[in-house]
Amino acid sequence: MLPKIIIQVDPKIYLKDPESSSLGRKIVGGSIELISKMGLECFTFKKLAEEINSTEASIYRYFENKHRILLYLCNWYWSLTEYQLVFLTTNVESAEERLLRIINLLTNKIVGDDSFEHIREQQLRQIVFSESVKAFLTKEVDVEDKEGAFISYKSLVERTSKLILEINPSYGYPHMLVSAIIEGAHILHHFADHMPYLTNNIRDENSVTEFYEQIVFKAIK
Repeated sequence: MLPKIIIQVDPKIYLKDPESSSLGRKIVGGSIELISKMGLECFTFKKLAEEINSTEASIYRYFENKHRILLYLCNWYWSLTEYQLVFLTTNVESAEERLLRIINLLTNKIVGDDSFEHIREQQLRQIVFSESVKAFLTKEVDVEDKEGAFISYKSLVERTSKLILEINPSYGYPHMLVSAIIEGAHILHHFADHMPYLTNNIRDENSVTEFYEQIVFKAIK
């Protein structure tokens, strides 16, 4: 169990902090519910307003568009993930054991206990697995990066990269390896759910996590 925490998201992503009001929290929770069901393409502010019994105008006071909502959700998720990473690795002396725990955290499909009242963590994780690439594969990515839209993601990659270099200081591609773990795990879980013939699921094994454990330790040793 994680202690009660408050996840902060860069203010440049939203117009009004959704954590500052009950309506804002409904917007976030309703967005997670709808995007997890219908995907980002079919998600609209009109449908969200109907879901939370509000108006489109009210939603626009918090977010400019649905892309900004996706950025918010991804940032919230990566900030929580980094917090979990620190929690899982604190007071663990072995660098190899810390890295194993991080790989499990980054690749395992199962997530926490929905300890946040307005955020269903399992649904959010599924959104990140299937939709997060759309947050940065855009024409606006350079501008949004300069604005700080991906700080939480980059912080997570940086922290994990430092651990890899702790194990092998001469390894030349730590950031690339961590990025490959994260994005590759998303794709493989998506394939497992929808195109399983592109994966190698093994009974009673978390195949994605096992796969990346082998990849990472063979690469850095």
